[in-house]
Amino acid sequence: MNSLLKRKSRGDVWFDVTNYSLLTIVMLLVLFPLYFVLIASFSDPNYIYSGEVWLFPKGFTLDGYERIFNDSSIWIGYANSILYATLGTLIGVAVTVFAAYPLARRDLVGKSVIMWFLMVTMFFSGGLIPTYLLIKDLHMLNTIWALVIPGAGGVFNVIIVRTFFQSTIPDEMWEAASIDGCSNTRFFWSIVLPLSKSILAVMVLYHVVGFWNGFFDALIYLNDESKYPLQLVLRNILVQNQVNSGMMIDVESYAAKMRVTELIKYGVIIVSSLPLLILYPFLQKYFVKGVMIGSIKG
Repeated sequence: MNSLLKRKSRGDVWFDVTNYSLLTIVMLLVLFPLYFVLIASFSDPNYIYSGEVWLFPKGFTLDGYERIFNDSSIWIGYANSILYATLGTLIGVAVTVFAAYPLARRDLVGKSVIMWFLMVTMFFSGGLIPTYLLIKDLHMLNTIWALVIPGAGGVFNVIIVRTFFQSTIPDEMWEAASIDGCSNTRFFWSIVLPLSKSILAVMVLYHVVGFWNGFFDALIYLNDESKYPLQLVLRNILVQNQVNSGMMIDVESYAAKMRVTELIKYGVIIVSSLPLLILYPFLQKYFVKGVMIGSIKG
């Protein structure tokens, strides 16, 4: 290591210093907003309004979290988001893998036509109104299926998984397995899926993040508040200041309600972000490997 450092020229050293400095600045720009929301959720709103909260909480309080965890709409939204993310991920990953694997095989007749048809849908769509009418005609309005079915087969995800299969599962492997009497179904379940853990983890992460952060479909297709996902509840609090009256039952003045509302906003952002922050470290190694392999060739 010392000999390697000695061989570095002055230009290389300056390049490393500049590179690390810029990356540090970018890291701080990305992390500080989340850190500020975290410390603001524990701070007195009066200090936040006066701009005195920068690096550490000031006027430490758990009032916002107490009101959040005592509110039933937050817990209902949490349960709904977990249900939508779990079911939607299972359906989406299954549809993606089942569509991508045949398209990765050389012996599929007409796969170029199928891929062309799928690619067209990435650039052209019927629009929001025809989609809404379709969901209505299928009697899926105000149901969970309106959130998990329409976006189950993402073409972009199919292309990534297909490329992964082409790069990782050579046709020679199938030929060798077929000589031993292995059927297509057994080859898929016994060989392809065990070798595809990394790309499956990537797809799980993509779908979970998409369903967990999604609120627009719920805003369009749901009218029953008991079915709202957490992000739609969060949207109503952040954008429209629609805080459940149960959170404000002991607050009298308008100014105090505004301060408590701000405190609740910061707390809800942290509460809604925790599941993804907990999930990502477990999938990170698969995520990097799967994305890199899936981008080698088109």
